[in-house]
Amino acid sequence: MSQSDISVYIIDDDELVRDSLEQLIKSVGLKAKTFSSARAFLDTKLPDNPCCLITDIRMPGMSGLELQDELLKRDFSIPIIFITGHGTVPMSVRAMKSGALDFLQKPFEDQDLLDIISNAVEQNRHARSEQIKIQDLKQRIETLSMREYDVLIPIVSGMLNKEIAYSLEVSESTVKTHRARIMQKMDVDSFAELVRATEKLGILPVKINSD
Repeated sequence: MSQSDISVYIIDDDELVRDSLEQLIKSVGLKAKTFSSARAFLDTKLPDNPCCLITDIRMPGMSGLELQDELLKRDFSIPIIFITGHGTVPMSVRAMKSGALDFLQKPFEDQDLLDIISNAVEQNRHARSEQIKIQDLKQRIETLSMREYDVLIPIVSGMLNKEIAYSLEVSESTVKTHRARIMQKMDVDSFAELVRATEKLGILPVKINSD
C-alpha cells in the first residue's frame, strides 16, 4: 500500500492551523482532508482505507473529547491525535484513557507530529488487517453444523476424543470425523491454530474438572 492510499483527517476551527497541517501532511505524500468542526467530520462518508485523525481538543460546538466519545458510541475505530494550545493534565488523561494515540501541546515540532502519524497509520492498518481476519473466521465458524460446534468447544478446551465421545454419547470415530471437518472448515492445520482462531472470536474454552 502506497503513501497516497493513506488518509489523515484534520479537524480544527482555525483555518490557518488546518492549512498548515494539511501542507505538512501532503509534503510527505499522504492524503489530507480538513474539517472546520467535529460535526462536519461526523457528517462525511469516509473512504475505507488506513487513516488517522488529528483534532483540536477545544472547539466551538462539539469539542475534541466529545467527538472521541461520539466515535466510541458509533464503534468507529480510528487513531486520534489531539493537539491543543490550552490542554490540561485531566484532559490528556481522559483522552488517553478513552483510547487516544497521543496528546500534543502547541507549539510542537513538525517531525514529532509526522512520527506520531506514521505510528497511528501503522496501528490502524494492523487493526484493519485483524478485523478482516476476524470477519473471515466468523464466516467460517457459521459454516459449522450444530454438532460440529458442540465438538469444537471441548476440543479447544483440551479434551481428548474419547472424553468428548463419552460426554456427547457418540463414538470416538464420529468425534474424529467432526474434528477433521472442523479443521477443514476453519482452515487451520493444527490444534494451536484452532485455539488461536476461537480466541480471536471470543470463544472461551470450558474449564475441565480434573477431579
